[in-house]
Amino acid sequence: MHGVSADTHDGLRRVPMQQRSAARLARILDACAELLDETGYEELSTRAVANRAGVPIGSVYRFFGNKRAMTDALARRNLDRYADRVERRLAAIPAADWRAALDAILDEYLAMKRTVPGFGLVDFGTRVPAAAPGQVSARTADGEPVPDANHRVADRLTSLLAAQLRRAPDAGLRRMVLVAVEAADALFQLAFRTDASGDPDIITETRELVRAYLARTLG
Repeated sequence: MHGVSADTHDGLRRVPMQQRSAARLARILDACAELLDETGYEELSTRAVANRAGVPIGSVYRFFGNKRAMTDALARRNLDRYADRVERRLAAIPAADWRAALDAILDEYLAMKRTVPGFGLVDFGTRVPAAAPGQVSARTADGEPVPDANHRVADRLTSLLAAQLRRAPDAGLRRMVLVAVEAADALFQLAFRTDASGDPDIITETRELVRAYLARTLG
């Protein structure tokens, strides 16, 4: 069982202060991920998650006001783990080799896509329809709109790439990373929509497209 980081705690009603409480939160998120694969988002319920996690329903509501907040925390945990995996890979890659760094970034995403429970519906953000006019959009515990998932990813990858490339994480790098993230996200969705393991030809084309785009600036 894995724990959760400070970023995962963003938006929680209550931040776990003790190891026992953190372990309970991890069980809840693990159960949420499993049930997403089994039932989908629409059939997911806080009570079903509580039953699967073996905790009282009150324990779920202690952390989350609804299932959207719960899946958003799962997405944040996924991003924490993804960033950790990428950082470990980058540590073994020479600073000048941005192409190898890009391959590591894409490879780790694909590995999680194929193996992590619930990742197909909730990778780094809940893939549910946006709020219709007149409806309330997803909010954090502080009442703020839930940040767009690809902006979260771009922020984390910009920091990692800036350190790898020995350059400042400036607005230009961040914009370039965001465009690459948006393009790869859309194309990988297509690849996994046509093949449960990811269409290898589309994945190859995505890799080449992103590499060509980054080469304009990174050389």
